[in-house]
Order: sequence, then C-alpha cells, then structure tokens
Amino acid sequence: MPNETSQQLARLVGERLKASGIKMVSAESCTGGWIGMEVTAIAGSSDWYDRGFITYSNESKQQMLNVSPLTLNNHGAVSEQTVLEMARGALQNSQAQIAIAVSGIAGPAGGSADKPVGTVWLAWVYADKEIARLFHFQGDRLEIRRQAVIEGLRGLVNLLDG
Repeated sequence: MPNETSQQLARLVGERLKASGIKMVSAESCTGGWIGMEVTAIAGSSDWYDRGFITYSNESKQQMLNVSPLTLNNHGAVSEQTVLEMARGALQNSQAQIAIAVSGIAGPAGGSADKPVGTVWLAWVYADKEIARLFHFQGDRLEIRRQAVIEGLRGLVNLLDG
C-alpha cells in the first residue's frame, strides 16, 4: 500500500471498521484533526467513527486524555510514552474500541538535536495490542503532517487486517 492517498486509506479504515462492527477514536496533536477530517469526509462514518480529540497543548493532553504530567515532564509530548497514553485516554473517554494517537514536530521550528523537525510518534491501541512507531518525515510543515496522517491511517488498516 505504498502510494495511497489519505482519502483512500480513510475509506479502507471505514470498510474494515464497519465490517467488524467497531468504532474508532482519534487523538491528534501535530495533525490538528486531519485524521478526523479524512474519516468524517466519508458518508456514513458516524457508524464507525466515535469522536476525535485535538490536544495540541500539554494541558489538553492531561485534561482530555489523562496523560500524566510525569510522562510529559520525563519524556516530552513527542514520545512513545505520551502517544500511548493519548491513545489509551482516548479509548477511556469515548465509546470506541480502537484508537489512534499522533504527536510530532511539524516545524519549521521547534526541533532539537534529540527530536528534529519531522519527528512524529504514532500509536494504535486495539484489544490487547498497543503499538507505537517513530517516524522521521521530510518536507515542510504541510508535508510532514500529511505523511503523519497517511501513516496513521495505514497503521489502522494494518492493525484491523490483523
């Protein structure tokens, strides 16, 4: 599936979710709701998309998704630990059974030696599976965000395909 668009992947996610009778939730930081936008562009997505959380600030991650202040202090918002807590918190605060979470540095500023611009963590939580993956995307802010959306949706398809 190397060349799908985010719209094509969102349709695949919807087909898989509808067939399995489950709902998804999204928790987004650097993508600002783009994953939610792609899935809700599909007619009938209310059958399988419960809600989305746009948690850009650390405070919103804590308040809306139960991300621990210790996690944010010790690992930062762009970390494996944070995206996993975001995904778990999205599930706890929704009616969904599968969650996706994303946090990253889209640039052009904000990067560091440890976490340069283009560093993005994605997490998926479903049943007894918790997966987090680190990506290093290239390009401008829009391109980094677009790649994060595509990889996030691709990860959902892969997880649902088992």
